[in-house]
Amino acid sequence: MALVSMDLRRRHNATVLASATEGDLLEFPREFFSHWAVYIGGGQVVHLTGENDGISDGLGNPGTCFSVSGSNMDKAMVQIDNFWDVVKTSKVNKNNEKDARHRPFTRREIVKRALSKVGKVGYNAIWSNCEHFASWCRNGVKMSEQVEDAVSKAGIVGFLGIGAAILIGIAVSKSGRRNQTQ
Repeated sequence: MALVSMDLRRRHNATVLASATEGDLLEFPREFFSHWAVYIGGGQVVHLTGENDGISDGLGNPGTCFSVSGSNMDKAMVQIDNFWDVVKTSKVNKNNEKDARHRPFTRREIVKRALSKVGKVGYNAIWSNCEHFASWCRNGVKMSEQVEDAVSKAGIVGFLGIGAAILIGIAVSKSGRRNQTQ
């Protein structure tokens, strides 16, 4: 059963690769996040990757989220890799959805922008991750929808928590005043 699933995933990935054109963004869903790359043709991608970004294990490293000047950021770089070395066990998707909000550069310019950053760059899951890099290459805007979604969800939870704390505080305050008047 697992072999069938892996074979189907490999065929899916081969189909996506065959349909990809230079400048397309490729999204590689991992366990806790998606990895992003720019397709440059010839079965090659350019992506921001590094020792501590979790790509090798697919899990992500929470420590990189909060390292503002630590070594975690210093170990990532933009590099060119073979599509199959990056896809690993993921089911890749071509994802140019940001084009609806941000006009893409020409395919040639996207590839040129990606290649211009090959070398040491730095990594931070919140401010400078692989999705930020890929969207900058294609659309000229550093954005990460997965970070925006996480921050939005955290904000809602935080707002609800603050609201609950206020209500509890009011209830305790009223209860305390009632006890004082008795």
